[in-house]
Amino acid sequence: MLVALARKYLGPYRWAVVAVLVLQLVQTLAALYLPSLNADIIDNGVVPGDIGYIWSTGGWMLVVSLGQVVASVIAVYFGAQVATAFGRDLRRDVFHSVQTYSAREMARFGAPTLITRSTNDVQQVQMTVLMTFTIMVMAPIMLIGGVILALSEDVSMSGLLLVIVPVLAATAGVIVWRMVPHFRRMQKRIDAINSVLREQITGLRVVRAFVRERRETERFGVVNEELFDTSLRAGRLMALTFPVVMLIMNLSSVAVLWFGAHEIQAGEMEIGSLTAFLSYIMYILMAVMMSTMIFMMIPRAAVAAERIGEVLDTEPSVVDPESPVALPGSLAEQNGSPEHNGSPDGVVAGPSGRVTFEDVEFRYPGAEEPVLHELSFEAVPGQITAIIGSTGSGKSTLLNLVPRLFDATGGTVRVDGVDVRDLLQRDLGSLMGLVPQKAFLFSGTVADNLRYGKSDATEEEMWAALEVAQARDFIEALPDGLESEVAQGGSTFSGGQRQRLAIARAVIRKPRIYLFDDSFSALDYATDARLRAALRPQTRDATVIVVAQRVATIRDAEQILVLDHGRIVGRGTHAQLLADNPTYQEIVTSQMSLEEAA
Repeated sequence: MLVALARKYLGPYRWAVVAVLVLQLVQTLAALYLPSLNADIIDNGVVPGDIGYIWSTGGWMLVVSLGQVVASVIAVYFGAQVATAFGRDLRRDVFHSVQTYSAREMARFGAPTLITRSTNDVQQVQMTVLMTFTIMVMAPIMLIGGVILALSEDVSMSGLLLVIVPVLAATAGVIVWRMVPHFRRMQKRIDAINSVLREQITGLRVVRAFVRERRETERFGVVNEELFDTSLRAGRLMALTFPVVMLIMNLSSVAVLWFGAHEIQAGEMEIGSLTAFLSYIMYILMAVMMSTMIFMMIPRAAVAAERIGEVLDTEPSVVDPESPVALPGSLAEQNGSPEHNGSPDGVVAGPSGRVTFEDVEFRYPGAEEPVLHELSFEAVPGQITAIIGSTGSGKSTLLNLVPRLFDATGGTVRVDGVDVRDLLQRDLGSLMGLVPQKAFLFSGTVADNLRYGKSDATEEEMWAALEVAQARDFIEALPDGLESEVAQGGSTFSGGQRQRLAIARAVIRKPRIYLFDDSFSALDYATDARLRAALRPQTRDATVIVVAQRVATIRDAEQILVLDHGRIVGRGTHAQLLADNPTYQEIVTSQMSLEEAA
């Protein structure tokens, strides 16, 4: 996977990669040439006392050294630029892949591991690419060149390489092999610590309210200690590498000087040749050591690349159709998109926003039983369709099928008679005004959050939406009004304020279909009543589907569906269900007296 990612994401920068290879070749050859010049100075200049030869050859060494420095600096510059661009592009594609995921894929991975994969894992791969350009490209050139030049100096002494290089390579290989499982565990430990830390920060107020700081500290300490232990084991192996390599290199130097001294004494070798041979041995061993450094990084980068590849290769379960149908008035038709089927059969009357469920079934992956069973009903414009039931009856799951956060595993969900799977997701989304069960606000300003509903909303439209959502008063009371800062998740507002702002965000776009997923639960009864009264004129021509736990919220709905274990066990108005539906009666009497319900 690491090679596949490198091939794909380095392709656009092939010329810069070629430049790095050429420059690394130049600077490595220059480095290998210097010991030969030094040997010539010793043998032909120092020994005979030829000062002129020393100056001329020394000047040439200076020129070669300067060329080596220039080539090295430029190579590192281009290498860093390509590696950084590689990381940027890879991180962008991981982010875009996650953006296409449905709720099913998000639940499969989870937020903590997706954060780690798009940050830490990408960083590991990026750093390996950078080290490859700055070190790994140079290592084989230095190794091969060093062996050739060492042979040219003394063939018999070069026999030492047959012992030194295999010993060094085998030692490094064993250490790297033992490090791989530790790196794999380390990435999982980072996922775990990210998960705990994210949960504790998000639930900080709950932790303090229940005085559970000590327990959360202990919980964090467990995952932190696990990461520490794994990192320590990997670090010990990594730390062991360099002393072993230096030991082998120093023993090699001693061996070269020992055998070289005997050859000089026998007149079979010059002093300059010995110094050059010793330099080439060091270059060869340095090349092996640099390769070892890269091989220590590659296992962790390979693990990271596998995790990144898993994100990139995961196909979303909710995808656009190959031959989409265009609803008149949708974004695609307004933009004249050529993606749509232009035949008469591909166009339907609307969009009115009529939602139809036909024998719909849904089950989560791996579940033995469906969450929803053979649901059939119709929600029409101008009416409120309410869904009520006990916790776990499938209310929110039902609502999520309309905007295709999930796809039904059986039956059909239709909008204006068209299967939602035959519509582009952007067209379907343009019809929806969704207020989720957990009212989430983005960091920025109040105006920024409202413009999520309508990007070109004017200030008048924003105040009008806030008026409907019963949020105008507390926004006007803020020092900066619409430009007041909103913390991530909306933590600067109360639960009821977040819900009202989320409702305003949906109202401002004037959608054809309103989806309220228990969106009034944090409101007091008076505010709830005022908000619903203000919504009536706004939603007069739209389809409204409301999921609620509170009977008072949905008692005026034209159609109430009672869910129990994923099945519709009651259908009608409040009065009809109160008269003849035991499940609905049980829900009502748990919240109010029969006199109040009537």
